[in-house]
Amino acid sequence: MKPNTMNVLIGIAFLISACQKKDVPDPSLPYRMTKSIAYNNVQVDVVIDKPEGEAFDVLVVYHGTVVFDAKILEAANTTLDQFRKILDRKDMMIISVAYPEENLFMGDNLKQAEAALLWVQEKAGSELGIRINKIFLGGHSQGGYLVTRLNTLYKTNGVIANGPGPLNLVYRCRLEENGQVSNSVACTLLKNSFGTTIQDTSTYSQRSLLQFTKGFKSDILFVQGLNDSPIQLNSWPQFKQQVTDCTTCQARQFVDVPNSGHTALFESSEAREIFNHFINR
Repeated sequence: MKPNTMNVLIGIAFLISACQKKDVPDPSLPYRMTKSIAYNNVQVDVVIDKPEGEAFDVLVVYHGTVVFDAKILEAANTTLDQFRKILDRKDMMIISVAYPEENLFMGDNLKQAEAALLWVQEKAGSELGIRINKIFLGGHSQGGYLVTRLNTLYKTNGVIANGPGPLNLVYRCRLEENGQVSNSVACTLLKNSFGTTIQDTSTYSQRSLLQFTKGFKSDILFVQGLNDSPIQLNSWPQFKQQVTDCTTCQARQFVDVPNSGHTALFESSEAREIFNHFINR
């Protein structure tokens, strides 16, 4: 092989290597970045907040409902900031998942939520050049719905769900059908495709969190503000009872927070203390 040809091949190899690494900062330094990841051909964006160092426990967090996908990266960053603010550890990496919502039936974005978790468990360490130790899940509102469902599928080191919902789509969507509350995107999508809650009760029921109260594979902490919306609180006692009665679940813990609303975990000093104890136990 001619020297010039060899030099060209070496140069191409160098450029390929540089391109592969260009979106990953120095793994020993702290950084915050947005990264498009994939697992089993499912793609989703994540926001990574990494402290200084090369070995970490990781908290994977999921935002609440924002409806439009143009807002999911903003929601992922906001949720990351909320969890970072209440976390009493500076040495923990947080990965916030910008899962999609627009034009999706409730629960259909579980595949993106799942892909992000499996990427963290199996690929993030090698792709980011770090070592991952314990993995926790945290979710707010619809994000709490997703982490609760993920806990029926995969084992982690613990799950935290704040104000998880929707708990009961039959109840919620029927109120909308009767004109008692304003219409939501989630219920409107279901109604347009499957009919009303009277016409197809099972579809609404099957997508409600009340159907996912068994088989938790990891310890889970639920936080619920008692000044949350009446729609949420109407089904909260039933949800708690079903989870409490579970005989196929790991440990379950409930924190009901008086004088706090839907964002109780981020408002209450008591909830914050229990949250940190749960992670550090």
